[in-house]
Amino acid sequence: MAIATGLVVANLYYNQPLLDEIARTFGITEAHAGSISMLTQIGYAVGMFFIIPLGDMLKRKKLIMFNFGMIIASLLLAAFSPNSTFLMFASFLIGATSVTPQLLIPMAAHLARPEERGRTVGFVMSGLLIGILLSRTISGFVGAHLGWRAMFIIAGLVMVLLWILLSFLLPEVYPEYKGNYKSLMQSLVSLIRDEPMLRMAAVRGALCFASFAAFWTTLVFLLREPPFNAGSDVAGAFGLVGAFGALGASFMGRISDKGNSQQVTTYSIGLIILSYLIFGVSGSSYLGLIAGVILLDLGVQATHISNQTLIFSLRPEARNRLNTVYMVTYFLGGASGTFLASQLWYRWQWQGVVAIGIILSILALLVHLRFTKSQPIME
Repeated sequence: MAIATGLVVANLYYNQPLLDEIARTFGITEAHAGSISMLTQIGYAVGMFFIIPLGDMLKRKKLIMFNFGMIIASLLLAAFSPNSTFLMFASFLIGATSVTPQLLIPMAAHLARPEERGRTVGFVMSGLLIGILLSRTISGFVGAHLGWRAMFIIAGLVMVLLWILLSFLLPEVYPEYKGNYKSLMQSLVSLIRDEPMLRMAAVRGALCFASFAAFWTTLVFLLREPPFNAGSDVAGAFGLVGAFGALGASFMGRISDKGNSQQVTTYSIGLIILSYLIFGVSGSSYLGLIAGVILLDLGVQATHISNQTLIFSLRPEARNRLNTVYMVTYFLGGASGTFLASQLWYRWQWQGVVAIGIILSILALLVHLRFTKSQPIME
């Protein structure tokens, strides 16, 4: 599950180190190219909203297998896009179909013993974060040597192989929900209304992921400028640095299992704020960027695991729908961070990106502290 989660989620991020090359191919601005990444994340939010609730209603493996066919078709559409408009449409479809990780994570939580749920979610989430970060390394290298179209073709072939493997290895999980699709979707509103901890986790996660997306979307633009004068392969190599944050995923999950989730989350959001302060004072050096990336990815990952461990403890029979509400909000936050950072880079360069990153992460901390003070989370 961890491997599959990492390989599928990577589809969402292959385009980020390639945005500069895509802009040159189609003769569009950097801000316009940034919309490609934004639409991928919006597509992911849309796909999660309409597809992930079905995990509580349909056989899980059957749903996953069908979804893989759609992923492969979307990747091939992107590879052979004749213009930027078509690529934006294909990117939206890639996001909308690459939602399999959000079926696998609740599945892992369902199969795990309650006392090990945080560790299990953390382990699968390690695969997800490694996929997010190494996708940039791989696509940066492929883009520099084979071109950006080759990356989407390779990704399609990887999905075919993974589709075959999962058809043999993945266990089946049978649904407990007995209603129809309409009532299933209507129940999302009830969950949002009745679960304040779900609302808090969703907003907190969205703000953290917005700060994460702001950095990774604009990193390729920063590295292209002096004093770096680097290409997409160097931008992608930063994914290797960020992967150190994934190594802390299971550890953070174990801490959450021991009942320290509030304190862990406070510290993890603090790491995000600290990372942007480092970006602000030493964004012109590789050393400063490396230190900031490690702190940023560890902070975002730790907060995300804490959020998902929390929401999966609320209603076991509705884990896919709880995850839908959380992850839709989460990726809308990411899309917002991508959009804001692209526009601020266009106007104020790196200083604008650092400013929005600090603002978003401080807002996340304020939401967290306000909620935990007024309504302490039950451990």
